[in-house]
Amino acid sequence: MTHTLADTRMAAVGANARAAPRAYWNPYFTGVLLGLVLLATYAVTGRGLGATGAFGAIAAWLAGLVSPEHAATNIVHAKYWNDGLPLESWTLFLLIGAFVGALVSGVAGHRVKFSVERGTRVTDGQRLAIAFVGGFVAAYGAKIAKGCTSGQVLTGGSILNVGSLVFMLAVFASAYALAYFVRKEWL
Repeated sequence: MTHTLADTRMAAVGANARAAPRAYWNPYFTGVLLGLVLLATYAVTGRGLGATGAFGAIAAWLAGLVSPEHAATNIVHAKYWNDGLPLESWTLFLLIGAFVGALVSGVAGHRVKFSVERGTRVTDGQRLAIAFVGGFVAAYGAKIAKGCTSGQVLTGGSILNVGSLVFMLAVFASAYALAYFVRKEWL
């Protein structure tokens, strides 16, 4: 049996049609689900959500591999040390669960692919450099603020913490104010 160019094209179209991305979930529904996860976290752990502690536990564990005395007494690492057992930090499992959940969601929605999302005026290298700098600034800010944006907005906002609400307003105001200046990165 011979295959023609038309048969090959039809097969390619059929394969692409099967792998078309699925619609996103309703944001209101997912917001309610996230609220239920936050409520369950309070009920089970007595604390809200936040991922910064997982990175602190990993950093303390890595420092402890080199110098356990340093990790146990250092002001930065001592809080996360747990006698060198990073698996005692429930936030580590929160972080792993968030990664696995995002991967499962991406695979189920046919959205997993390796690519660099960028505007037409920016190269892949520039976009990766901008992302690295932005990630570093966010991580440094989270560390000196003693918490990440998820902990600040979700946990603090859910208990109507004034500082968290001010932070959330400042993030949105800053994003809108800066959007005009960085729009060329995406256009």
